[in-house]
Formats: sequence, C-alpha cells, structure tokens
Amino acid sequence: MQGLNPEQQAAVTHLGSPLLVLAGAGSGKTRVITQKIAWMIRKGVHSADQIAAITFTNKAAREMRERASQLLTKEEAKGLTVSTFHTLGLNIIKREAKRLGYKNNFSILDAQDSAAILKELAHKEDVEEAENLRWIISRWKNDFISVEQATLQANTTDEKLAAILYEKYQRQIKAYNAVDFDDLIVLPVRLFEQHPDALQFWQNKLRYLLIDEYQDTNACQYRFIRLLSGIRGALTAVGDDDQSIYAWRGARPENIAQLQKDYPMLKVVKLEQNYRSTARILQSANKLIGNNPHLFEKNLWSTLGEGDPIRIMPCRNPEHEAEKVVSEILKARFRDRAAFKDFAILYRGNHQSRLFEKLLRENNITYKISGGTSFFERAEVKDILAYLRLIANPDDDAAFLRIINTPKREIGTSTLEKLGEYAHERHTSLFNAAQELGFAQRISAKATQRIETFCFWLHELIRAADSADPTKIVQQVITDIGYDDWMKNTCNTPKQAEARMKNVWEIVDWVRKLHDDGAGKETLSDIIAHMSLVDMLERNSEEKEQDAVSLMTLHGAKGLEFPSVFLIGMEEELLPHANSVDEHSIQEERRLAYVGITRAQKNLTISYAKTRSRYGEASIVEPSRFLDELPPEHLEWEDKKVITPEQRQETARAYVSNLQALLGD
Repeated sequence: MQGLNPEQQAAVTHLGSPLLVLAGAGSGKTRVITQKIAWMIRKGVHSADQIAAITFTNKAAREMRERASQLLTKEEAKGLTVSTFHTLGLNIIKREAKRLGYKNNFSILDAQDSAAILKELAHKEDVEEAENLRWIISRWKNDFISVEQATLQANTTDEKLAAILYEKYQRQIKAYNAVDFDDLIVLPVRLFEQHPDALQFWQNKLRYLLIDEYQDTNACQYRFIRLLSGIRGALTAVGDDDQSIYAWRGARPENIAQLQKDYPMLKVVKLEQNYRSTARILQSANKLIGNNPHLFEKNLWSTLGEGDPIRIMPCRNPEHEAEKVVSEILKARFRDRAAFKDFAILYRGNHQSRLFEKLLRENNITYKISGGTSFFERAEVKDILAYLRLIANPDDDAAFLRIINTPKREIGTSTLEKLGEYAHERHTSLFNAAQELGFAQRISAKATQRIETFCFWLHELIRAADSADPTKIVQQVITDIGYDDWMKNTCNTPKQAEARMKNVWEIVDWVRKLHDDGAGKETLSDIIAHMSLVDMLERNSEEKEQDAVSLMTLHGAKGLEFPSVFLIGMEEELLPHANSVDEHSIQEERRLAYVGITRAQKNLTISYAKTRSRYGEASIVEPSRFLDELPPEHLEWEDKKVITPEQRQETARAYVSNLQALLGD
C-alpha cells in the first residue's frame, strides 16, 4: 500500500460489493488495478488464475501485465488473465467452438475481409456503396441486436438494406467457418445466455473481474461483463465518463450510470488527485468539462504547483499556424534545451498533420506519427497471412480468394465466378469445391490443370502443417510462391520491394517467437488466431524510444502525457467538428478537447487559424466555442500579451547562456 493516497487505498482494499472507481485523468488508475490484483492474491482472497483484468488495447494489457509482474513473484502470478475483451472472447470461443457450431480451426476476419465480403454481397443486391451498411451492421452487433431483431426494427432505406445484407453476411461467414471482430464478444454472450452450464464454468474459472476504461464499453461488452461477474457482482470497474470519446465505435458512457441501477450495492470511489499536470491546466480542464452534465461530480487537483498560463495562439491561416508551432518547438529546444520527445502536436483529424510534417522535415526535426497504416493493413502482410490462414483453415474463402492469384496463376475471373456458383450450390468451401469432379466439368482443361496444381500444392502444406514447425511452413510458402521475385517485378523501385520484403520476414520472425514462447506447443492455427488480434504497430512501440516530436489525433492521444502540448485547430467546425451540432455530440467533442488539455504536464499552447481553405476558397473561421469555456485568468492570449523590457532582457540572457552551454558541449 506504500505510496498510495487514501482514495487509491480504499479502491484497492474494497471487496464484498461491486466497485466503481471514477479515475480522473492522470490519477493513477493502472496502479490501482495492478495493486488490487497483488493485494487480493497476497491476502488469499483469490488465486491469480481466478482473476481477470480486462482492457481495450494490446498496449494497455501489456503495460498492466508488466506492472503486475513487478509486484508479484512468478509463482504468485501464475495463471493470471490480463487481456483485451476480444482476446478473452477468442479464448472462450476456442474452448466452446463446437457448442457454438464452429470447427476448431475457425478464422478471424479483419475489417478489410468483412468489407470485401459485404461489398460482394451488396453488388449482388445492386448496391454500390456498402461502407455505411457495414457500420450499421457493426453497430447492431455492438448493441447485441440479432439478424431477426434488426429486420424488425430497420426503418430507413439504409437500415432495411443493411438488415438484408446482415442476414446474408452472417450466413456466408458461418459457411467459411469464420468470425469477425464484433463476433468475438457477441458469440460468448450468446453462449452464456443459451448454455447456463458454460456460463457456470466461466464464472467459476474467473471469480473476480477488473475492467479498465469502463466508459468505453459498448452494450454487448456490458452484457458480457454482467453475465461473467454473475449475481455476486465480483468486479471493479475503473473509468472516467469525462474521457468517453468513442461513441462512434459504439461506446456508451451511460454504462457507468447503468452499473448503479444493476448493482444497488455499488460502492463509488473517486480518484481526483492528478499526478501529471499543473494546477492551471487542471482548473481549466475542470471548468471546460463542467459544461457537460454529470452523474458523479469530480474535481481534479494536483500538488505540482500553479504552473504557466495556457497560451492561446491566434494565427492567420493553417500555414502560419504550422510555422508558429514549429518555431516554438525550436525556440524551446534552444532556450530550455528540451528534447524533441517532450513535445506533442494534437489535432482532431489526420489531414491536419500534413503541413506540420512538411515544416518539421524542412527544419530537420525528427517526428513520429501515431495512427498511420497498421502493419496488418499492408498488402504484403495480408497476402502471407492469407496463405497461413488458408493452411490453418481450408474453409476460409476470404483467404482463398485473396491468394488464388497472388502471385498471378492465370486463373481467370470467369473460372472463379463459376467456382463461387458451384461452391454455393454444393454448400461447401471454395477449396473443397475446386477439387470436385463436378466443378472440373464446368471449366476448360487448361483452367482445371492450373486449379489442380494449386490445390495439390496447398494440400501438401496442410498435411505438413500438422507436424512441422510453423516457422518452416511460412518460409516454405514465401519460397514456393516466389514472393520475393514477384515483389521485385511489381514494385516501383528496388527500395520499395526491399522494404515490403522486410515486413514479410518480420512475419517469419514473429511466428518463430510465438512458437518459442508457447514452448513449441502452439500450432499454426493458434498462431494465426493470435496474430489476427494483435496490432503489430503496438508491439513495435516497445522499441527504443526515439527523440522525436509526436503527432497524433486526440483519439490517439488518450492515455498518454507530454511535458509540452500543442492543441491545434481549435476552431468551430474542426473542434467541435462540423458533424457534431446536436447536443449529445457536442458533449463528446468537449470530452475530446478535455482529453487534449489533460495530456499536458507543464506547458499547453492552443492555436487556431483565422482563415482556412474550404472547397478551394479561403473562408473566415470562428474560434472554437470551447475557448470561451476556459477560465480567462489561466489564459495568456498571444495577441494581447505585453512584454516588458526586463522580460526581453531575461530571454536574451537565457539564449546566451544556453548558446554557451551548447558550444561547450
């Protein structure tokens, strides 16, 4: 308990009824969760294998696991579950696959696979744009709305179309022996509701739950937790309704209020002491978020001193804004000898980063962008993983379609169309259908030969995968298909081909690592399921920290902190975004601004442009309404600032002494 404040101690030691920990920004919530795990194990309340800590990202789960392992011995931590919702869901489906009507080697479809299947289904219904319909179906799944319910409650044209596609999509992916990302929560909930004995098994296995980022749960995840924690309600939920910024992903901050209705014995502990920011930053954040309605009031405070005022920097246009921000970074680097990694530039939309990237490059300032293309979204990674998915699950039609002509095998689209029709008639997978005599009779002798060659080769690999080291299988695939040569022939430059092959070899290294970590027991199927869930970018973020300015969206900045933050584009129609005019969305935009402000430890600068180009024309823009909601006594407006001769002299002195120090280095 050493080093915990009284509220943190109360949260750690509370047992006997459900607990909600309202953890303000920077109030040490991960510490509370990990200390509570250690406390319960040491007190003999629960053994590690009866406890599950559940969060949303692999990165958060990894950090929690590392912190817990620092507090516990290897023996004490044995069997502890620290995972994301989706990984826990996957483990449940793996154990209960048969009962759910799946074969053990089921595949997990990523967003691109789902989009491709829906696009194909939409095309058959003469629908051109399927992306919006995919979001509707995903929202229904997050709300635990079945195909039948969706059909009954669909009102708009889009919803009615989505309901038709939802039914066909579910039928199709089931035939592929595949599940999508949303199903990883939907299926365990359905299992628990329909099979009381399965629910009882998992309730006995996981006797205490700790849920991180509770405000980000959707309706289906809430149901999942409720079922798993049972009547006893043996759970600690940790969250902050002021940091709920994922409504577009189905998150429901009202789940915090729902807890109180479902568990009348709920105890609430507030963590209001912030260990990150100065008083001025916190008081400004409190004032801003005070404009949102609250079920539980909380007021962040800190003992880190008053700190500098928040600087408000009006700029002529976006170019001027980028120039001023970059100039401020260089000035601080020179004046205060600050490291580049101390700075973050936060924005509402990805498009805002381009001007800053250009100027940072021109000034030789190293920077890194978070939230770029995920490793798994790269074509070469998807290609190799599709081969492995098909070897692990020959019924995976999405994988079959991706690789059949990658690299080119001269199997034409008309052959594939006939294959699709034949497989549909026979109610079997494309791979099975491709090997049937009935299909061979429908296509030319040349096409039959090409298909047979491909299927024979794949069969050999499937057989080998049963006993061979998964690493050897991956290496054999890459060699057999001549992927390296294909890259050299299809990439624009040799350098690009080399970079893409580097990603391919990274998959090989990763398969090797997973196989070694599992003491050689992990099958190719296990490894593929694991890979489908892990974002490699997060894994790479463990690497040595670079001295680089961070550029990221406000959504991407959640959970992070920096000594100096530039919150840019604080304008009407940018923050708050033009699409959030109704009251409910304005509240979410205010929470986004609040998240941005509370990332700053010492210095916060908020900038906005007075004119911005829209549809090719420069328009005058209004500063964000959120600036009016900040306490004026904590703001320093750049265009209203008066600099005294003494201050100017002091700045000059600092420059000279730092210049001497730099030269001395």
